[in-house]
Amino acid sequence: MPDDMPLDDAEREVRRLLDIMRALRAPDTGCPWDQAQSFESIAPYTIEEAYEVADAIARRDLAALPDELGDLLFQVVFHARMAEEAGHFHFADVARSIADKMIRRHPHVFGAAAPRDASRQSAAWEEHKRGERAARAQTGVLSGVAATLPGLTRAAKLTARAARVGFDWPNASAVLDKLDEEIGELRAELAGGDKQRLQDELGDMLFVLANLARKLDLDPESCIRHANDKFSRRFAAIEASLAAEGRLPAEATLAEMEAAWQAAKVAERG
Repeated sequence: MPDDMPLDDAEREVRRLLDIMRALRAPDTGCPWDQAQSFESIAPYTIEEAYEVADAIARRDLAALPDELGDLLFQVVFHARMAEEAGHFHFADVARSIADKMIRRHPHVFGAAAPRDASRQSAAWEEHKRGERAARAQTGVLSGVAATLPGLTRAAKLTARAARVGFDWPNASAVLDKLDEEIGELRAELAGGDKQRLQDELGDMLFVLANLARKLDLDPESCIRHANDKFSRRFAAIEASLAAEGRLPAEATLAEMEAAWQAAKVAERG
């Protein structure tokens, strides 16, 4: 297989995908489910498909990655088709917008700017984004951080923005001190049982943890995904251990399950 697909092949497949989407949404002959969708109803699928792309990458499953990327591309095409039907914009506008943005934000590649290393490009990228937000009258430091981002990601992004103007903890140790403070405040609310106050205090703890990840140069969502995977793996080991005895987890005591958990933990580390 050649390294680069011929341009006409790429154009033909994109055109084919656009035609398929148009047929699915056709009023009289299309698919009833596709016809019934809106931006709001499709948005959760768009997010889900992006996560499935990330999952294939995390698993280094390059055989599955084209399929997952295709699912994500289909989401873009779906949104663009609905926008075209409503007279807002076309798929070409989507492609043009990102192409123009990439050229605008890479003058060292497409213009006369001096070459940049990765750190200089990151700084320049953020400067371009600030300029674009200002042009859209989004002048606040936190403007443009999407409210629909996963909570931990948004927490890290919000405070990364604030950190650029000096509003930040000095180091990870200071964040841990703040976490201790938040844990104390949560403990103080436990006896009262007020759900709203407990939500506030637990939210503060999660917010601080997201910032601890940022200070350690870690992605908080990656951290929690790793923890979820580890929990799933170890709980599966509990189930396997009990199954070898002809039992289910519901038939075991907490102490028995904890012993199996610790054994799985030791086995992983070994």
